[in-house]
Amino acid sequence: MTPDIAIHRARRSHLLETLGEGVLILATAPEARRNRDAHYPYRFDSHFYYLTAFPEPEAVLVLIAGKRPRQILFCREKNEEREIWDGFRYGPKAAKAAFGFDAAYPYDELDRRLPKLLENQVRLAYAFASVPAWDARIMAWINVVRGKARTGVTAPVNLSDAHALIDPLRLFKDAHEIELMQRAADLSAQAHRDTMRLCKPGMGEGELEAELMRVWRAGGCQAPAYTPIVAGGANACVLHYVANDQPLKAGDLVLIDAAGEYHGYAADITRTFPVNGHFSGAQKEVYAIVLAAQLAAIAAVRPGLDFNAPHAAALRVLTQGLVDLKLLTGEVDGLIEQGAYKPWYMHKTSHWIGLDVHDVGDYKAAGAWRELQPGMTLTVEPGLYLRPADNVPKALWNIGIRIEDDVLVTQAGCHVLTAAAPKSVAEIEAAMHP
Repeated sequence: MTPDIAIHRARRSHLLETLGEGVLILATAPEARRNRDAHYPYRFDSHFYYLTAFPEPEAVLVLIAGKRPRQILFCREKNEEREIWDGFRYGPKAAKAAFGFDAAYPYDELDRRLPKLLENQVRLAYAFASVPAWDARIMAWINVVRGKARTGVTAPVNLSDAHALIDPLRLFKDAHEIELMQRAADLSAQAHRDTMRLCKPGMGEGELEAELMRVWRAGGCQAPAYTPIVAGGANACVLHYVANDQPLKAGDLVLIDAAGEYHGYAADITRTFPVNGHFSGAQKEVYAIVLAAQLAAIAAVRPGLDFNAPHAAALRVLTQGLVDLKLLTGEVDGLIEQGAYKPWYMHKTSHWIGLDVHDVGDYKAAGAWRELQPGMTLTVEPGLYLRPADNVPKALWNIGIRIEDDVLVTQAGCHVLTAAAPKSVAEIEAAMHP
């Protein structure tokens, strides 16, 4: 996919205006070694990619604010021998043109050029305490500048967190980002549909994971957005179960929390369905409670309500459902205040989503929940996890259900990006028996 130079350059220009004066330095993620002869698949730093669209490792963005703003990239040089082994490299000259920078220099020249760029700058913004090696390198550059004090050169005295400047920008998705997120959502929803159709008793959890991966990759996703969860039976009551190596049994449910990443942007979908294609009576009863909770939470995603509104709406339905299942007794308000639901629902209902599956952005401002506004994107994912216990009827044992969608806040309310994934009992059973 060809990067849109204008979009990313405009983001950098907006950030320069926010910075006002001084220098911002932002490095991409380092490569990570998996073993002696291989690295993990490379994935760029999300903040860096948001501003540059540059996909290679060993790259640094430098923004210089003030009367003569400059946008500078440091990246690896062209190297024909390494390209034979590792693939294409842009090199500074091509990267400057392809990604809309004012200047681009070799990565190996950082230590020579950065102290000069920091001279007589009042402010430095950098992602402090993210990578210790970079903290040390930044401080070394500042000390080089301080060493010139007798010549009248000054070093930055105002140090600030670059992420704190970028996070509020990333919280609101523009039309280009929404398009990418919708593509990630569509491919991920298709993977869930195909996996439902494929599922049969006796298959392994890993076989369903393989089908998810096949659909994502065939559609253009570069990677899973996170480690897939394919949890059959009792495994569905383990929130972060990722072994995905057990057989699937008739009469059990399987919970799949999995989605793809499309050009850096994540989807996040959870669906729960019966291994044999038909919900039992107890499974259907619990599923109806979780689905009602999710629909109530989605209805609470609209401008003017706050981030906690979907969670509050889901809690009321889930707690009433636990009363109906005779797992709790008492008034709903009091039970919520006591946290009586927590043995069976122990997580929040939403998180931001975007370039990261748990995306950046504060959830509270000045001690109050942040107000939802158009352009924000969040998940809605209530669940119930009924593990064997003396106070749980045996018919409900090992029923773990979570239903999750990705939701865009709009002017009129909200739009469910992942709506194409079957969700009602009828839709799921029809998908499993076409």
